[in-house]
Amino acid sequence: MRNLTMMTDLYQLTMMYGYFRKGMEKRTATFDMFFRRGNVNMYAVVAGLEQAIDYVKRLEFNEDDLAYLRSLKLFDDDFLALLGDLKFTGDIYALPEGSIVFPGEPIVEVTAPILQAQLVETTLLNIINHQTLIASKSCRVCMAAQGDDVSEFGLRRAQGPDAGIYGARAAVIGGCTSTSNVMTGEMYHIPIKGTHAHSWVMSFDDEISAFRAYAEVFPTACLLLVDTYDTLRSGVPNAITVFRELRAKGYEPIGIRLDSGDLAYLSKRARKMLDEAGFPKAKIFASNDLDENIIWDLKAQGAAIDSWGVGTKLITSNDCPALGGVYKMVSENDEQGNEIPKIKISENAEKITTPCRKNVYRLYERATGRAIADLMTLRSETIDDTKPLTIFHPEAPWKRMEVTDFKAVQLLQPIFVNGQCRYETPALLDIQAYAKSQVETLWDEYKRLNNPHVYKVDLSQRLYDIKQHMLSEGRKA
Repeated sequence: MRNLTMMTDLYQLTMMYGYFRKGMEKRTATFDMFFRRGNVNMYAVVAGLEQAIDYVKRLEFNEDDLAYLRSLKLFDDDFLALLGDLKFTGDIYALPEGSIVFPGEPIVEVTAPILQAQLVETTLLNIINHQTLIASKSCRVCMAAQGDDVSEFGLRRAQGPDAGIYGARAAVIGGCTSTSNVMTGEMYHIPIKGTHAHSWVMSFDDEISAFRAYAEVFPTACLLLVDTYDTLRSGVPNAITVFRELRAKGYEPIGIRLDSGDLAYLSKRARKMLDEAGFPKAKIFASNDLDENIIWDLKAQGAAIDSWGVGTKLITSNDCPALGGVYKMVSENDEQGNEIPKIKISENAEKITTPCRKNVYRLYERATGRAIADLMTLRSETIDDTKPLTIFHPEAPWKRMEVTDFKAVQLLQPIFVNGQCRYETPALLDIQAYAKSQVETLWDEYKRLNNPHVYKVDLSQRLYDIKQHMLSEGRKA
């Protein structure tokens, strides 16, 4: 991995210099990273923590970095010397990768000397915004596929190498069973898949010669792209001919791939042709600018498709190109170490922040294991799940419900404590399994592709009272 310390916005460095010049550099501040409602579906799948951890571990300005910053003539030598000695010494709490997170909830909480806490903002947002966005999109795509295999096929359309590599990683967290990206497969020990392109077929005198040549080279992994010329009059019949020749040599074909046309109609016709020819186990793989909505519609039409290759619309999250995660100060410590809550007030209710260091609890029905609601509390608060608990809507507090027979699980986990990493990242396929288990705790109403029910994310009474008091004082000011 690279040292990404200099991958930051200039205003982080100018604020750091301002804090330094004003004697504020020893203050400790807490920042929350979260996303706002309306940018993605009603929930997101957390991804990118492994790369964020690596970034923080490597946080260090080298001599070349300092020479460049000196050339800007913005910073004095004392500040540059401080940067030369800078290491991360604070605490980071975060949701493990694969966790389900809702708008307004901290994905990452950073508590550190203010220069350090300010510096890490841009890169943490860059890493976690991107991967969480793609993992969330992948989750929706795989949900639409209803248990079929989904392969991530987007490398050539990704916005650069990093987006291709880490986007594929995130897509696997969200549920994809494989990727076409060989480097991601090598780096993270995940399955890779691919067959041939139209250029293979066009490189031979005729289609059947191309199919025979491919079957000769890959007799145990023969999956043929059948739409170069005419899917039903040429591609599928030629594939069946080659499949019969393979079977005569003792091999069974994998199947065919459709990459254009009316996939519902073509797949049903191709399935009938394959079955009648004696190849009921031959798979039909489909690609062609797919996303969750198209897959859902194809499934509803009875498309005879066994496996899906999803590229551009997944790797770019084309319907929602940015998660919209933000990083906001929620408290500072005074000289005695007491927490001073901080709040950002806006005329837009969505942009009003929730102050204080927090716990986030998920409340589950004991009988079903399904999630009921999330509750954000002060860090000092705990929940006794042996007693009934009343929760209420933070924007409409008259909407209340009593929760009984539930289990409360604290979501934020310590990642760094006093600058030392305390977290070991699981293997990628273990993260995928965890993400799947978390999605399964949600009622179907929250997982609808369109108009999902709004999941409850509430505040404890104490946290609510602090926020309302700060809003009242802000209005007076």
